[in-house]
Amino acid sequence: MGRRKIVIVTGLSGSGKSTVARTLEDLGYFCVDNLPVDLAPKLIELMDAGGTELEKVALIIDLRQRKFFPRYSSILDSLQLKDTSLEILFLDARDEVLLRRYSETRRQHPLAPDGSVIEGINRERAELKEIRDRADRVINTSDVTVHQLRDEIRKIYAEERTGELQIEVNAFSFGKGIPLESDLVFDVRFLPNPFFVEQLKEKDGRNEEVKAWILGKPLTTAFLEKIYDLLNFLLPLYIKEGKQYLTISVGCTGGRHRSVVIATLLAQKLVELGYRNVHLKFRELGMEMHAGID
Repeated sequence: MGRRKIVIVTGLSGSGKSTVARTLEDLGYFCVDNLPVDLAPKLIELMDAGGTELEKVALIIDLRQRKFFPRYSSILDSLQLKDTSLEILFLDARDEVLLRRYSETRRQHPLAPDGSVIEGINRERAELKEIRDRADRVINTSDVTVHQLRDEIRKIYAEERTGELQIEVNAFSFGKGIPLESDLVFDVRFLPNPFFVEQLKEKDGRNEEVKAWILGKPLTTAFLEKIYDLLNFLLPLYIKEGKQYLTISVGCTGGRHRSVVIATLLAQKLVELGYRNVHLKFRELGMEMHAGID
């Protein structure tokens, strides 16, 4: 609490960095777009010198800073951080989504002024790979609107001031990919599938009949007991390590039945255990809600 914070916002062109920057600015961050990287140590010195209100700073860095990326690692390692935390937030999106966004805006890709956009995207992915691997947080913006991205940033960077662990429990379909922001992933495809029960097939895990059918299987209750025990053991250790946000993802085949039921029960259990900020998300149903206490 009270530590100064620097967030480096980087990622692929067209992935939403401008939206993130504006949202962080609304949250009180001093945002610097395209700061010459050689000035970063000077900025740290200024924050250390006191007499400044620069407690939260966001640096927006992308391939306009071409000189930065070949030596970003040594530059970051050389920063003398005193009572200041540094986080790298990387924004990503699928190729087809980036292509569509470029098509809509008719912009040229910065790495392909004379070539195809997909060639520019491929070159950019290659050049950003190392910093992506080093990022503390990766957000994939492929399937979110601008409003949803703003909400996600607010959820992460506004609520962290409470010092409480922010938990998101996410139900998803393995067929559509594991959520990239996941910290813990549980595969519940081994549970009996109500999709093959005719009267339950068209319903989803929010339905009481579906829930009762899944919970009526001894395998489900045995699994839940073990997961509850694991989370009750792990979460206090995460908090002790200073973790402020945790994403628990529960996946099944379609992301509509088993994962929704199990994710809901996990969220309810976490609230019972005293975690106040628990968000529940059914990705494939397009639903998100708060499960805890604001």
